Amino acid sequence: MDQIAAFTSDHPVGTALICVVALVLLVLGFFVLRATYRALADLFRRFAAPRPAEDILTIVAATIATGVSAQGMWRFSGDVLGFDGPLRLLLFAFIEVAVITSAVRARRNMRENYSAGIDGIAVWVFTCLSAVLSSMDARSLAEALFRLAAPLVAAWLWERGMAIERHRITGRARINWRITPERVMVRIGLAEASDRTASEVDAHRRLTRVALAAKRARALRAAGASDRKMRAALTKLDRAMDQAVEYTGLAVDSSRQEALLSQIGALYNTSALIDLKPPVPWAPEEEKQATRAPRPPQLVHPALPAAVPGMPATPAAQVLVDDDEEGAETAEPAPPVDTAQRAALMRAARQYWDREIERRFVPRAADIAHEIGIPLTTAREYRALWKLEPKAHALLEAAYNEHGIIDTGTFPAITTPESILTVNGSAAQH
Repeated sequence: MDQIAAFTSDHPVGTALICVVALVLLVLGFFVLRATYRALADLFRRFAAPRPAEDILTIVAATIATGVSAQGMWRFSGDVLGFDGPLRLLLFAFIEVAVITSAVRARRNMRENYSAGIDGIAVWVFTCLSAVLSSMDARSLAEALFRLAAPLVAAWLWERGMAIERHRITGRARINWRITPERVMVRIGLAEASDRTASEVDAHRRLTRVALAAKRARALRAAGASDRKMRAALTKLDRAMDQAVEYTGLAVDSSRQEALLSQIGALYNTSALIDLKPPVPWAPEEEKQATRAPRPPQLVHPALPAAVPGMPATPAAQVLVDDDEEGAETAEPAPPVDTAQRAALMRAARQYWDREIERRFVPRAADIAHEIGIPLTTAREYRALWKLEPKAHALLEAAYNEHGIIDTGTFPAITTPESILTVNGSAAQH
């Protein structure tokens, strides 16, 4: 401080000039810093702000790894190639510049053509070349491994950044792995492939058990199995049905009822698949139109086979013909109703059916529709299932066997002995 005070007293003019110059430099430094801050802020707003944090970290990490690689090439150019001075400064990082150039071109190709192309391969080739050359001038094994790792880390980070941007642009990944944790969990049964809830999965499983148990009992009956096997199959079917009604709401849920009928229809008619003649996709247009021609109307209800393959036709199969459905006019589509209303209509139709069967009459589908007020198509579905029950089936078969009366609708039932029809291994009771 004494020296500064002495200099100021001895050289007042010089001190004043120094103060003015220092003030000017401070003002210039302030403006330079402010301009630099604004430029950096603008650069951040234009390039960094729109990008997610992982992209910024990827760029920073790749820049550091590229710097490590460039430092290795600096030593290689001086120790191995003998470059010095400005020549060394100009030539040591030519591979790193080539890597960056190829990376920029690959990114442009990806944005335009959704693929990095040959420039993406060049990035990896130049990176491996830089890693090998840098490690050749290493003084120890640890340093060689470090020199090898740094460029590869930079290339890997670049590749991941490209994959993220490709997925952002195209909305899809580059490949779909065949072995993933999700697929493994689904394969071993610990995960669900669809978005069904636990209750929906449980309901589907229980309905499938009912359908499979019904198919098993039907197959045993067709094969003439012993009473013991039939009793076991019917017990299993009854238990599966009880659980389905209790846990799935099968009695009142129309969608579950339709799902069960669909499964039973598919399982009962599996053998019909071998007789299908699907249209050939590459056939001429004339053959396709011939294949799509309307088929003649069926005399047997489409949900039920006319006869079991390999078994002789029985009168029971013939009484499935319903003349009241053959000549009927085209039914109008059923109006939409809620589940509770549909369940109430089904119960009313069932009560009417049971009451008429007890009177030893078999109602027609038109009678059910007129009595209950339901669409004719719905009444046909109910009748097609209910007339296969032991009591109704016994009445229909007795009328056919003794008087040759085919199922044409309502007619007086014919009095028959007690054991008319054997259903599921037991005699039908009236």
